[in-house]
Amino acid sequence: MNKRLKEIAELVDGVVLGDGDTEISGVTNIEDAGIKDITFAVPPHLDKAANSQAAAVIIPDTIYDFPKPAIRAANPRAAFTKLLEIFTPPVTIKREIHPTAVIGMNVKLGENVAILPYAVIADNVSIGDNTIIYSHSYIGQDAVIGSDSLIYPNVTIREYCHIGSRVIIHSGAVVGSDGFGFITAQGRHHKVPQVGNVVIEDDVEIGANTAIDRATTGSTVVRNGTKIDNFVHLAHNVVMGENCLLVAFTGIAGSVKAGNNVTFAGQSGSVGHITIGDNCVFAARSAPIGDVPAGSFYAGFPAKPHKEWLRTEASVNKLPDLLKKVRELEKRLAEVEGKK
Repeated sequence: MNKRLKEIAELVDGVVLGDGDTEISGVTNIEDAGIKDITFAVPPHLDKAANSQAAAVIIPDTIYDFPKPAIRAANPRAAFTKLLEIFTPPVTIKREIHPTAVIGMNVKLGENVAILPYAVIADNVSIGDNTIIYSHSYIGQDAVIGSDSLIYPNVTIREYCHIGSRVIIHSGAVVGSDGFGFITAQGRHHKVPQVGNVVIEDDVEIGANTAIDRATTGSTVVRNGTKIDNFVHLAHNVVMGENCLLVAFTGIAGSVKAGNNVTFAGQSGSVGHITIGDNCVFAARSAPIGDVPAGSFYAGFPAKPHKEWLRTEASVNKLPDLLKKVRELEKRLAEVEGKK
């Protein structure tokens, strides 16, 4: 695809700075940009972009002078993202039910659905318009999947689970695995039936090899717009609010109720049966062990307010000097007492 810079500016609601007839054939990062590519830059990377081979750069609209042809945009990252979508050729998927796919009884398929080779669709499943089920995925009995969703290869969606519209589930993810429920009697562990389901609302993305357990009773819920990275675990009866972010290796124990716009950074998690308010952020490797009020920024384990955690860490770093001083004081005290 080839477009002139002024055409690209119209696509991203930007303003051209320099030669609007500059030809662009690709979109990429600063390091890989060639003489026909466009990239983007925000401070402190503007000089790096200016010295790159890129033909043009998307820059903040607060900048009025730049040594290369550029597009001034209110949000350069968003403009760059839009161009990636435009310049990347779509994957061609034949809209059909492949002969090797296994389709159960009473399956309801919307228009323009694609079910690729060796996918298995159990009885009474409902799949909405334009949804794609890739090869070797399994959709369990009575599951529901909305419209315009992407279920990539080797995904398992267990029985009775509900998946919304415009949901993306990456390879290896399991939605509706049994919750970790056992009772111990006479020294033996006995399984508690996990008879609930999982409800994934609209516009959710679930990363590769993530596991979301079905509820013991009721539903494990992931609400609209939440994005889940690879290798994340949500235990039974968890409720994650809208527009949350869960980064890789996060683990949320059972029955946690999290509000909207909550962020769990990498390798973080929580104990079970707590409530987390809206707009909370948990730093990497942190884990709350009690209820967390809305708007909190926590770090450490057990997680505590971030500023308090910083003070604690600063104090810990001073411990060697403190111990040295204590030993010196003990020595001096012993000398004084020895002279009595």
